Amino acid sequence: MKEIFTRVSIRKYQPKPVEPEKITAVLRAAMAAPSAGNQQPWEFYVVTNPALIEQLSTVSPYSGCAKNAPVVIVSAYREKLWAPAYAQIDMSIAMEHLWLACEAEGLGGVWMGIAPQEERMQAVEALVGIPEGLRAFAIFPLGYPAEERQQQDRFDESRIHYIQ
Repeated sequence: MKEIFTRVSIRKYQPKPVEPEKITAVLRAAMAAPSAGNQQPWEFYVVTNPALIEQLSTVSPYSGCAKNAPVVIVSAYREKLWAPAYAQIDMSIAMEHLWLACEAEGLGGVWMGIAPQEERMQAVEALVGIPEGLRAFAIFPLGYPAEERQQQDRFDESRIHYIQ
């Protein structure tokens, strides 16, 4: 039987920092999401402090893969919108664009949503210093080579079942 590794498996991050130009490029891609005009401005907090990244890696059972990341991006959206559920949907689309841009830049990335779990959202907001009126949405560690992800996230076709 083949082993299957998920996106929350332990990551092997590159030992060097991620260039600011790459961070700008991936965040620009997130802001270019098809629904970006609906709910902007969004806010992205780029965390490079290792102690803070360590704390963020304990916020949820799934955020452990943030541990040892050179960069963690925390996304936030405006709380006071006419339709808060739309803000979360639109931010989900933006985070998917962020993930795709990371792949294009040769960086691994995985986004872990913390909304709408209130306790986790508040914990992240307090750690990062997100101001009132904005809600933490997701933790996004990046900075491991994209090829590492391919090696870890194996796909096993025997897990696909067709029912006719």
